[in-house]
Amino acid sequence: MPERDKHNGGDPIDSVYWRDEVLQVMYWMTGEGLGQEFTLADLHKFLSADDAVLADNLEQMVSTGLLEQVGGDKYALTEQGKREGGRRFADEFEEMLKPGHFECDEPDCDCHDPDSIEGACKHFSPAHEPHSNAVN
Repeated sequence: MPERDKHNGGDPIDSVYWRDEVLQVMYWMTGEGLGQEFTLADLHKFLSADDAVLADNLEQMVSTGLLEQVGGDKYALTEQGKREGGRRFADEFEEMLKPGHFECDEPDCDCHDPDSIEGACKHFSPAHEPHSNAVN
């Protein structure tokens, strides 16, 4: 992973890079039910940073209130960290999280026809206003 390897220095841009990566990974791991508290070894499963770089960035995030240190060697997202991690995760994976072709719940919709023109379903278009039977 040469792209990540260049981010193992001590400059401020590297810190921003690793802060974003750690917040996204911890947010994702928490959301996937892999735990709420993570060690350096847990993070290394998904991040290829030197121990010193990762540990330094974790400490910086503790001092800024994004993480809290738990039990000496574990870290957990604070409420602020969860918000920031969720925002960064959504920004990073926005295109992958959008509904795609064939993801409509209307069984008679053209988007379920493999011969239809590929593109977003009309039900996901901002111009389409679904009929709501919801009681307020």
